[in-house]
Amino acid sequence: MNSNRGELLRQKLTGSARTDRPSLDLSPEGALLEQIVDPANLERAWKRVRRNRGAPGPDGMTIKEFEPWAREHWPTIRRQLVDGTYQPMPVRRKIIQKENGGERLLGIPTVCS
Repeated sequence: MNSNRGELLRQKLTGSARTDRPSLDLSPEGALLEQIVDPANLERAWKRVRRNRGAPGPDGMTIKEFEPWAREHWPTIRRQLVDGTYQPMPVRRKIIQKENGGERLLGIPTVCS
């Protein structure tokens, strides 16, 4: 990613960009990152987790505990995503037996350590 484009994206996503200048990051990576951290996308994802009654991962964090945690930590996580320094925790793997005798792999994410 062009360093000017990357800087403009970082400014836009951290709220420090001038509002009269559109983002110039037209790369596929920049467009995907913008979609990932878009508040509307995050809200849609969070609604799906709540609707599915997501269970706690290895960290034990419940859906009820996650919302205030996310509000407090989102600015840091967003900055790390934009800067390319975010390091996710390992995903716990679980094998789910299917009725037809097959198996399905399930990934259970950890929110915090």
